[in-house]
Amino acid sequence: MSNRFRIALLSIGATLAMHGVPAQAQQQKFITVGTGGVTGVYYAAGGAICRLVNKGRAKHNIRCSVESTGGSVFNVNTIKAGELDLGFVQSDVQYNAVKGVVQFKDAGAVSDLRAVFSVHPEPFNVVVRKEAGVKSFADLKGKRFNVGNPGSGTRASMEEYLSAIGWKLGDFSLASELKADEHGAALCDGKIDGFFYAAGHPSANIQDPTTTCGAQLVSLVGPAVNKLVAERPYYASATIAGGMYANNPNPTTTYGVLATVVASSKTPADTVYQVVKAVFENFDEFKKLHPALAHLTPQDMVRNGQSAPLHDGAARYYKERGWLQH
Repeated sequence: MSNRFRIALLSIGATLAMHGVPAQAQQQKFITVGTGGVTGVYYAAGGAICRLVNKGRAKHNIRCSVESTGGSVFNVNTIKAGELDLGFVQSDVQYNAVKGVVQFKDAGAVSDLRAVFSVHPEPFNVVVRKEAGVKSFADLKGKRFNVGNPGSGTRASMEEYLSAIGWKLGDFSLASELKADEHGAALCDGKIDGFFYAAGHPSANIQDPTTTCGAQLVSLVGPAVNKLVAERPYYASATIAGGMYANNPNPTTTYGVLATVVASSKTPADTVYQVVKAVFENFDEFKKLHPALAHLTPQDMVRNGQSAPLHDGAARYYKERGWLQH
Protein backbone atom coordinates (compact mmCIF):
# COMPACT_ATOMS: atom_id res chain seq x y z
CA MET A 1 0.00 0.00 0.00
CA SER A 2 1.44 3.41 -0.96
CA ASN A 3 2.00 6.03 1.73
CA ARG A 4 -0.29 8.43 -0.08
CA PHE A 5 -3.14 5.84 -0.07
CA ARG A 6 -2.51 4.99 3.60
CA ILE A 7 -2.64 8.71 4.53
CA ALA A 8 -5.91 9.09 2.57
CA LEU A 9 -7.47 6.15 4.47
CA LEU A 10 -6.31 7.53 7.83
CA SER A 11 -7.76 10.89 6.87
CA ILE A 12 -11.17 9.33 6.05
CA GLY A 13 -11.14 7.39 9.34
CA ALA A 14 -10.28 10.53 11.29
CA THR A 15 -13.07 12.48 9.59
CA LEU A 16 -15.63 9.77 10.42
CA ALA A 17 -14.43 9.60 14.03
CA MET A 18 -14.56 13.40 14.29
CA HIS A 19 -18.20 13.37 13.21
CA GLY A 20 -19.04 10.56 15.61
CA VAL A 21 -19.66 8.00 12.84
CA PRO A 22 -18.25 4.60 13.78
CA ALA A 23 -16.45 2.82 10.97
CA GLN A 24 -18.80 -0.17 11.13
CA ALA A 25 -21.78 2.11 10.36
CA GLN A 26 -20.55 2.03 6.79
CA GLN A 27 -21.55 -1.65 6.69
CA GLN A 28 -24.99 -1.24 8.26
CA LYS A 29 -27.46 -3.81 6.96
CA PHE A 30 -31.08 -2.85 6.35
CA ILE A 31 -33.78 -5.52 6.57
CA THR A 32 -37.50 -5.28 5.86
CA VAL A 33 -40.29 -7.35 7.42
CA GLY A 34 -43.50 -7.70 5.38
CA THR A 35 -46.68 -7.57 7.48
CA GLY A 36 -50.30 -6.75 6.54
CA GLY A 37 -52.64 -3.76 6.92
CA VAL A 38 -51.49 -0.99 9.26
CA THR A 39 -54.31 -1.61 11.77
CA GLY A 40 -53.77 -5.39 11.86
CA VAL A 41 -51.82 -7.50 14.35
CA TYR A 42 -49.15 -8.45 11.76
CA TYR A 43 -48.10 -4.83 11.45
CA ALA A 44 -47.96 -4.41 15.24
CA ALA A 45 -46.09 -7.71 15.76
CA GLY A 46 -43.65 -6.81 12.97
CA GLY A 47 -43.08 -3.47 14.69
CA ALA A 48 -42.39 -5.33 17.96
CA ILE A 49 -39.75 -7.52 16.25
CA CYS A 50 -38.06 -4.54 14.60
CA ARG A 51 -38.08 -2.55 17.82
CA LEU A 52 -36.13 -5.32 19.59
CA VAL A 53 -33.74 -5.82 16.66
CA ASN A 54 -33.04 -2.08 16.48
CA LYS A 55 -32.42 -1.96 20.23
CA GLY A 56 -29.22 -3.98 19.63
CA ARG A 57 -28.15 -2.44 16.33
CA ALA A 58 -24.96 -0.92 17.82
CA LYS A 59 -23.73 -4.51 18.29
CA HIS A 60 -24.98 -6.27 15.16
CA ASN A 61 -25.36 -3.36 12.74
CA ILE A 62 -28.80 -4.44 11.49
CA ARG A 63 -31.54 -1.85 11.08
CA CYS A 64 -35.02 -3.35 10.79
CA SER A 65 -38.12 -1.73 9.30
CA VAL A 66 -41.68 -2.95 8.72
CA GLU A 67 -43.66 -2.65 5.53
CA SER A 68 -47.45 -2.71 5.33
CA THR A 69 -48.41 -5.21 2.60
CA GLY A 70 -51.33 -7.13 1.09
CA GLY A 71 -50.74 -10.00 3.54
CA SER A 72 -49.61 -13.63 3.51
CA VAL A 73 -49.56 -14.61 -0.17
CA PHE A 74 -48.06 -11.26 -1.16
CA ASN A 75 -45.34 -11.70 1.48
CA VAL A 76 -44.38 -15.18 0.26
CA ASN A 77 -44.15 -14.01 -3.36
CA THR A 78 -42.19 -10.88 -2.42
CA ILE A 79 -39.74 -12.86 -0.25
CA LYS A 80 -39.35 -15.29 -3.17
CA ALA A 81 -38.57 -12.31 -5.46
CA GLY A 82 -35.88 -11.13 -3.00
CA GLU A 83 -37.70 -7.88 -2.17
CA LEU A 84 -38.44 -8.69 1.49
CA ASP A 85 -36.09 -10.31 4.02
CA LEU A 86 -38.77 -11.74 6.32
CA GLY A 87 -42.54 -11.74 6.37
CA PHE A 88 -45.67 -12.76 8.27
CA VAL A 89 -47.65 -15.64 6.75
CA GLN A 90 -50.64 -17.65 7.92
CA SER A 91 -49.68 -21.27 8.66
CA ASP A 92 -52.04 -22.56 5.91
CA VAL A 93 -50.45 -20.28 3.30
CA GLN A 94 -46.98 -21.42 4.42
CA TYR A 95 -48.12 -25.04 3.91
CA ASN A 96 -49.58 -24.28 0.47
CA ALA A 97 -46.38 -22.48 -0.63
CA VAL A 98 -44.17 -25.40 0.43
CA LYS A 99 -46.44 -27.96 -1.26
CA GLY A 100 -47.11 -25.85 -4.37
CA VAL A 101 -50.90 -26.08 -4.01
CA VAL A 102 -53.93 -23.71 -4.00
CA GLN A 103 -52.54 -20.17 -4.57
CA PHE A 104 -49.14 -21.58 -5.59
CA LYS A 105 -50.46 -24.28 -7.94
CA ASP A 106 -49.55 -22.42 -11.15
CA ALA A 107 -46.16 -21.03 -10.08
CA GLY A 108 -45.18 -24.22 -8.21
CA ALA A 109 -43.71 -24.90 -4.77
CA VAL A 110 -41.59 -22.15 -3.18
CA SER A 111 -38.59 -24.36 -2.47
CA ASP A 112 -36.44 -21.69 -0.80
CA LEU A 113 -39.09 -20.69 1.79
CA ARG A 114 -37.81 -21.15 5.34
CA ALA A 115 -39.64 -21.07 8.70
CA VAL A 116 -38.33 -18.75 11.44
CA PHE A 117 -40.96 -19.07 14.22
CA SER A 118 -44.70 -19.04 14.74
CA VAL A 119 -46.44 -16.26 16.61
CA HIS A 120 -50.07 -15.82 17.79
CA PRO A 121 -53.16 -17.90 16.95
CA GLU A 122 -55.39 -16.36 14.28
CA PRO A 123 -59.00 -17.50 14.57
CA PHE A 124 -61.28 -16.95 11.59
CA ASN A 125 -63.81 -14.29 12.46
CA VAL A 126 -67.17 -13.69 10.85
CA VAL A 127 -68.49 -10.26 11.83
CA VAL A 128 -71.96 -9.08 10.80
CA ARG A 129 -74.16 -5.97 10.99
CA LYS A 130 -76.46 -6.01 13.99
CA GLU A 131 -79.46 -5.38 11.71
CA ALA A 132 -78.57 -8.11 9.17
CA GLY A 133 -80.44 -10.87 11.06
CA VAL A 134 -77.51 -13.29 10.76
CA LYS A 135 -77.23 -15.99 13.44
CA SER A 136 -75.07 -18.51 11.54
CA PHE A 137 -72.92 -18.48 8.40
CA ALA A 138 -75.77 -20.12 6.43
CA ASP A 139 -77.81 -16.92 6.93
CA LEU A 140 -75.25 -15.01 4.81
CA LYS A 141 -76.45 -16.62 1.56
CA GLY A 142 -77.67 -13.83 -0.72
CA LYS A 143 -76.11 -11.14 1.49
CA ARG A 144 -73.30 -8.64 0.78
CA PHE A 145 -70.14 -10.17 2.21
CA ASN A 146 -66.50 -9.11 2.24
CA VAL A 147 -64.36 -12.14 1.34
CA GLY A 148 -60.97 -10.36 1.69
CA ASN A 149 -58.50 -8.92 -0.77
CA PRO A 150 -56.78 -11.20 -3.30
CA GLY A 151 -53.28 -12.03 -2.07
CA SER A 152 -54.29 -12.13 1.60
CA GLY A 153 -54.30 -15.25 3.75
CA THR A 154 -57.82 -14.28 4.83
CA ARG A 155 -59.08 -14.64 1.25
CA ALA A 156 -57.33 -17.99 0.80
CA SER A 157 -58.89 -19.36 4.02
CA MET A 158 -62.32 -17.99 3.06
CA GLU A 159 -62.17 -19.82 -0.29
CA GLU A 160 -61.17 -23.07 1.41
CA TYR A 161 -64.11 -22.75 3.83
CA LEU A 162 -66.59 -21.97 1.02
CA SER A 163 -65.36 -25.00 -0.91
CA ALA A 164 -65.82 -27.18 2.21
CA ILE A 165 -69.47 -26.10 2.61
CA GLY A 166 -70.16 -26.32 -1.13
CA TRP A 167 -70.63 -22.58 -1.72
CA LYS A 168 -69.27 -20.29 -4.42
CA LEU A 169 -68.64 -16.54 -4.35
CA GLY A 170 -71.82 -16.20 -6.43
CA ASP A 171 -73.86 -17.37 -3.42
CA PHE A 172 -73.42 -13.86 -2.00
CA SER A 173 -75.32 -11.00 -3.64
CA LEU A 174 -71.99 -9.13 -3.45
CA ALA A 175 -68.57 -10.65 -2.70
CA SER A 176 -66.53 -7.53 -1.99
CA GLU A 177 -62.72 -7.57 -1.87
CA LEU A 178 -61.97 -4.79 0.59
CA LYS A 179 -58.73 -4.83 2.57
CA ALA A 180 -58.88 -5.42 6.32
CA ASP A 181 -58.38 -1.71 7.02
CA GLU A 182 -61.59 -0.91 5.09
CA HIS A 183 -64.11 -3.59 6.06
CA GLY A 184 -65.17 -2.20 9.48
CA ALA A 185 -66.18 1.20 8.11
CA ALA A 186 -68.00 -0.44 5.17
CA LEU A 187 -69.96 -2.60 7.63
CA CYS A 188 -70.97 0.32 9.83
CA ASP A 189 -71.86 2.41 6.75
CA GLY A 190 -74.25 -0.34 5.61
CA LYS A 191 -72.30 -1.10 2.42
CA ILE A 192 -71.76 -4.77 3.41
CA ASP A 193 -73.64 -7.13 5.74
CA GLY A 194 -70.61 -9.00 7.04
CA PHE A 195 -66.95 -9.83 6.62
CA PHE A 196 -64.56 -12.74 7.09
CA TYR A 197 -61.21 -11.96 8.70
CA ALA A 198 -58.33 -14.03 10.09
CA ALA A 199 -56.76 -12.16 13.01
CA GLY A 200 -55.13 -12.42 16.39
CA HIS A 201 -57.09 -10.94 19.28
CA PRO A 202 -57.80 -8.28 20.27
CA SER A 203 -57.87 -6.77 16.77
CA ALA A 204 -58.59 -3.12 16.03
CA ASN A 205 -60.33 -4.20 12.82
CA ILE A 206 -62.94 -6.02 14.91
CA GLN A 207 -62.91 -3.65 17.89
CA ASP A 208 -63.91 -0.68 15.72
CA PRO A 209 -67.16 -2.05 14.20
CA THR A 210 -68.26 -3.84 17.41
CA THR A 211 -67.84 -0.57 19.34
CA THR A 212 -69.05 1.85 16.64
CA CYS A 213 -72.16 0.06 15.34
CA GLY A 214 -72.68 -2.97 17.61
CA ALA A 215 -71.40 -5.51 15.07
CA GLN A 216 -71.79 -9.16 16.08
CA LEU A 217 -69.37 -12.10 15.93
CA VAL A 218 -70.83 -15.31 14.44
CA SER A 219 -69.55 -18.82 15.26
CA LEU A 220 -68.04 -20.99 12.51
CA VAL A 221 -69.07 -24.56 13.44
CA GLY A 222 -70.43 -27.73 11.88
CA PRO A 223 -69.35 -30.89 10.04
CA ALA A 224 -67.38 -28.98 7.35
CA VAL A 225 -65.30 -27.21 10.01
CA ASN A 226 -64.75 -30.45 11.95
CA LYS A 227 -63.53 -32.12 8.74
CA LEU A 228 -61.16 -29.24 7.88
CA VAL A 229 -59.63 -29.25 11.38
CA ALA A 230 -59.23 -33.05 11.32
CA GLU A 231 -57.65 -33.18 7.85
CA ARG A 232 -55.49 -30.04 7.69
CA PRO A 233 -52.35 -29.92 9.87
CA TYR A 234 -52.35 -26.10 9.91
CA TYR A 235 -55.86 -25.66 11.41
CA ALA A 236 -57.00 -25.81 15.03
CA SER A 237 -60.26 -25.11 16.87
CA ALA A 238 -60.43 -21.75 18.66
CA THR A 239 -62.68 -19.79 21.00
CA ILE A 240 -62.95 -16.00 21.18
CA ALA A 241 -63.70 -15.10 24.78
CA GLY A 242 -67.03 -13.47 25.58
CA GLY A 243 -66.69 -9.81 26.50
CA MET A 244 -63.46 -9.33 24.54
CA TYR A 245 -65.40 -7.05 22.19
CA ALA A 246 -68.12 -4.54 22.99
CA ASN A 247 -71.69 -5.83 22.46
CA ASN A 248 -70.47 -9.46 22.27
CA PRO A 249 -70.92 -10.92 25.78
CA ASN A 250 -70.89 -14.60 24.76
CA PRO A 251 -67.94 -16.74 23.60
CA THR A 252 -67.64 -17.38 19.85
CA THR A 253 -66.57 -20.85 18.65
CA THR A 254 -64.50 -21.00 15.47
CA TYR A 255 -61.28 -22.41 14.04
CA GLY A 256 -58.16 -20.88 12.58
CA VAL A 257 -54.47 -20.83 11.82
CA LEU A 258 -51.27 -19.53 13.38
CA ALA A 259 -49.36 -16.45 12.31
CA THR A 260 -45.83 -17.47 11.32
CA VAL A 261 -42.68 -15.58 10.36
CA VAL A 262 -40.79 -16.85 7.32
CA ALA A 263 -37.70 -15.92 5.33
CA SER A 264 -35.87 -17.17 2.26
CA SER A 265 -32.94 -19.58 2.30
CA LYS A 266 -31.15 -16.62 0.64
CA THR A 267 -31.73 -14.40 3.72
CA PRO A 268 -28.31 -14.60 5.44
CA ALA A 269 -28.14 -16.99 8.42
CA ASP A 270 -26.47 -14.32 10.59
CA THR A 271 -29.33 -11.89 9.91
CA VAL A 272 -32.03 -14.39 10.89
CA TYR A 273 -29.97 -15.48 13.91
CA GLN A 274 -29.84 -11.86 15.18
CA VAL A 275 -33.59 -11.34 14.62
CA VAL A 276 -34.47 -14.53 16.54
CA LYS A 277 -31.98 -13.70 19.29
CA ALA A 278 -33.42 -10.17 19.67
CA VAL A 279 -36.93 -11.58 20.17
CA PHE A 280 -36.09 -14.39 22.58
CA GLU A 281 -33.53 -12.49 24.65
CA ASN A 282 -36.12 -9.73 25.19
CA PHE A 283 -39.05 -12.14 25.38
CA ASP A 284 -40.97 -10.53 28.27
CA GLU A 285 -40.76 -7.18 26.52
CA PHE A 286 -41.86 -8.76 23.21
CA LYS A 287 -44.98 -10.25 24.82
CA LYS A 288 -45.95 -6.85 26.23
CA LEU A 289 -45.74 -5.06 22.88
CA HIS A 290 -49.19 -6.33 21.75
CA PRO A 291 -51.97 -8.18 23.63
CA ALA A 292 -52.06 -10.93 20.95
CA LEU A 293 -48.47 -11.84 21.93
CA ALA A 294 -49.15 -12.06 25.67
CA HIS A 295 -49.52 -15.85 26.01
CA LEU A 296 -46.74 -17.06 23.71
CA THR A 297 -44.11 -19.58 24.83
CA PRO A 298 -40.77 -20.17 23.08
CA GLN A 299 -41.48 -23.92 22.84
CA ASP A 300 -44.71 -23.38 20.88
CA MET A 301 -43.14 -20.71 18.68
CA VAL A 302 -40.27 -23.01 17.69
CA ARG A 303 -42.47 -26.04 16.90
CA ASN A 304 -46.03 -25.12 15.91
CA GLY A 305 -47.56 -24.22 12.55
CA GLN A 306 -44.45 -24.68 10.44
CA SER A 307 -44.39 -26.62 7.18
CA ALA A 308 -41.25 -25.11 5.62
CA PRO A 309 -37.79 -26.29 6.71
CA LEU A 310 -36.34 -24.24 9.57
CA HIS A 311 -33.99 -21.44 8.52
CA ASP A 312 -30.34 -22.19 9.31
CA GLY A 313 -29.98 -18.97 11.33
CA ALA A 314 -33.04 -19.78 13.47
CA ALA A 315 -31.95 -23.41 13.94
CA ARG A 316 -28.53 -22.26 15.14
CA TYR A 317 -30.06 -20.11 17.90
CA TYR A 318 -32.61 -22.76 18.96
CA LYS A 319 -29.86 -25.38 19.27
CA GLU A 320 -27.80 -22.99 21.41
CA ARG A 321 -30.81 -22.61 23.73
CA GLY A 322 -31.43 -26.36 23.84
CA TRP A 323 -34.86 -26.02 22.21
CA LEU A 324 -33.81 -28.17 19.24
CA GLN A 325 -31.75 -31.34 19.31
CA HIS A 326 -28.43 -31.14 17.48
